[in-house]
Amino acid sequence: MQVDEPSVVLPSTTTSTLSLSLHPLPILNISEHLTRLKLQQNKSNPFVLGALLGTQNGREVEIVNTFELAVVPQTDDTDEPRVDHEFLVTRRDQYKQVFPSLEFIGWYSVAPVPTSLHIALHNQFTTYSSTPLLLLLQPNQMNLQGQNQLPLKAYEPTQEIRERKSRAVFVEAPFNVETGEAERIAVDWTAKGGAGGTSLTSHLATQRAAIKMLHDRILVLVQYVASVIEGKGKPDHAVLRSLSALIASLPASENTQFREEFEMEYADVQITAYLSALTKSTNILNDLVDKHVLVSAASREGQGSGPGGPRTRAMGRRFGGGGGHDWEGGRFH
Repeated sequence: MQVDEPSVVLPSTTTSTLSLSLHPLPILNISEHLTRLKLQQNKSNPFVLGALLGTQNGREVEIVNTFELAVVPQTDDTDEPRVDHEFLVTRRDQYKQVFPSLEFIGWYSVAPVPTSLHIALHNQFTTYSSTPLLLLLQPNQMNLQGQNQLPLKAYEPTQEIRERKSRAVFVEAPFNVETGEAERIAVDWTAKGGAGGTSLTSHLATQRAAIKMLHDRILVLVQYVASVIEGKGKPDHAVLRSLSALIASLPASENTQFREEFEMEYADVQITAYLSALTKSTNILNDLVDKHVLVSAASREGQGSGPGGPRTRAMGRRFGGGGGHDWEGGRFH
């Protein structure tokens, strides 16, 4: 007989004093993460894992952003997934460079209710936060909740003493959705885009339909011209003149004369660019030579003006006459 796993969530009579605010961006990210994994893995319930970023001031927590987490491949028979901590630290530091105020405050997953698996995962995140929060997406509970409720629940970790033993459990933490002006505009645009036909999918579908219609009409014109050439169709000179004008207005990219002229102009442009770069390099080299000459001249003058230098000895020979006396140290030797 299989024994049911004990619940790791405290009863609803136990409430959390945490003041939690959730922004729309994490909700969209988690939903997109789940949908993408469903399509990639062809599974209805794929394993979803990610990190929560936000700010915390005492008991006030604000979830602002998320990023996905990688899992290390299993090397043993245990079913417990292992978080790729190197990937987590790298992504956290990257977000920290762009958003210095955001900290790692928890993680998210997808499941109906928290289980012992989530407790094991919770223990892997305690290195980055003393009390990492759990945000759970419950897509199966969507129809059971009211129209104004999101299929999301937040849980705060705590300790429960049962039968003189302590164990890690979760307590549900109420949250409210907080949005700024920019977030409201983005969410409203996304919602209207999916329903009003302005999303990327509908835009691409419109472009595809237009290209297909153009292709079909071109095939009709080609078939008409072919039938006229073969003598099977009646020539319409007005239509043929329109086709000739249309073809003449198209870029003559395959014409031999056009190709030669184009290549010649392209070579002229390249030569002009090379000459400009060569002139710039020559000017830089000329400035470098001038600076080197100035530094060398100053160095020679500094060496010749000191006591005992070439310039001083030359002056000694000049003023000392032919007696072979040199001027050194301010007197003749």
